Amino acid sequence: MAVLVKSNVLKLTAVAAMFASALSLSAPAQAAFPFSMLKDEVPSLAPMVEQVTPAVVNISVAGSKEVRAGMDPFQYFFGNRRGPQVQERPFKGLGSGVIIDKDKGYIVTNNHVIDDADEIIVTLKDGRQFEAKKIGSDAESDVALLKIEPKNLTEVKIANSDKLRVGDFVVAIGNPFGLGQTVTSGIVSAKGRSGLANQSLEDYIQTDAAINSGNSGGALVNLKGELVGINTAIIAPSGGNVGIGFAIPSVMMQNLVDQLIEFGEVKRGVLGITGRDLDAEIAKSFDLDIAQGAFVLQVMEDSSADKGGLESGDVITHVDGVKIRSFNELRSKVSTKGAGSELELTVERKGKTIKLDVVLGAADKPAVTAGTIHPSLKGATFASGQTNKGAEGVEVTEVEERSPAAMLGLETNDVIVGVNRTRITSVGELRDALENAKGVMALNVVRGNSSLYILIR
Repeated sequence: MAVLVKSNVLKLTAVAAMFASALSLSAPAQAAFPFSMLKDEVPSLAPMVEQVTPAVVNISVAGSKEVRAGMDPFQYFFGNRRGPQVQERPFKGLGSGVIIDKDKGYIVTNNHVIDDADEIIVTLKDGRQFEAKKIGSDAESDVALLKIEPKNLTEVKIANSDKLRVGDFVVAIGNPFGLGQTVTSGIVSAKGRSGLANQSLEDYIQTDAAINSGNSGGALVNLKGELVGINTAIIAPSGGNVGIGFAIPSVMMQNLVDQLIEFGEVKRGVLGITGRDLDAEIAKSFDLDIAQGAFVLQVMEDSSADKGGLESGDVITHVDGVKIRSFNELRSKVSTKGAGSELELTVERKGKTIKLDVVLGAADKPAVTAGTIHPSLKGATFASGQTNKGAEGVEVTEVEERSPAAMLGLETNDVIVGVNRTRITSVGELRDALENAKGVMALNVVRGNSSLYILIR
């Protein structure tokens, strides 16, 4: 049975022994090899690879995870029935990342590469090493954003992955098995793959790449050297490569990264519908001439879809001019757009094609692990935005017992509204304020009907 492999350590690259001598066959322009066919030159991808590889980094992580130790049966027998004890277990891991902004030092990778890491070290192709800071992550889509201090960095140009076609050539770059930077090649085998892992937002590019441990977070580029995807997972029946690898499309990644940069979190947009894939039976019942799309079962009252004019029985075929093949593909495109984003939906309704403009509503506030913002806040979970009590700021949704956050004095339902007299309305603003603060940091906290200060020394 095939198994989708994705771990907290690694996973991805791509290979495909497919470029023999018969490349004189006519091919689409974007799938053509970028090499000169002059008489004395050897066909090679090297010129493009040499431009891109400095922008792909190796990532090593270290941290600890809470695990529940098995209970000693003798202790249970003699009356100690407190249950299994929670222990901290150290771990180390390897992965890859891609520099997308050389001036600000932003690096995109997979969330599962750096999840729970206390230390993140980035190694460049030239051997330089930097300790990276986590800006934010989104577990549902498996995207994370890191930052290093920029010093003569190289960035990769980001392409529009929506323009990729099945059969286009792609090149994968990463750090398989910790061996060091490795370049492999393949083609786009399929688009819009989903239902492969536990991530609820999946819209993968499938490639016939030879994917191996350590390449998670690495680059999938077109033959112009432009980023079209972030390598993420493989299907591995026996733990090895069988030529089925998956990458997060660059358009999806860019939407998420923009939000992580601005807010430190993803403010997910929602349409407010339920639906399913359009199939032949539904198409026949509704006398539709189309075979793919997202069939709308229900439109929630006062939702973005309702306000935009969407109706039950509609079939959504395009979002902003990009074809939609399934309801899951629609959900992924909508959910990676920020709340407040405007979308143009192309809809089939009773034999007519219409276009609707909708403004996405806000999903439930996402949880943010506070330890990624400051070590003294470890053990707390934050959410930003308007709270149930009316205060706008960063809400403390959970505090673990005996954690640094608990020792600091934070409590569940506290709302952080300022740092050193600077107003705070989001997790991103809180992170920036703590970074820029010098000496003792005073958190202005609203607790019930009271306001107090909690000091971080």
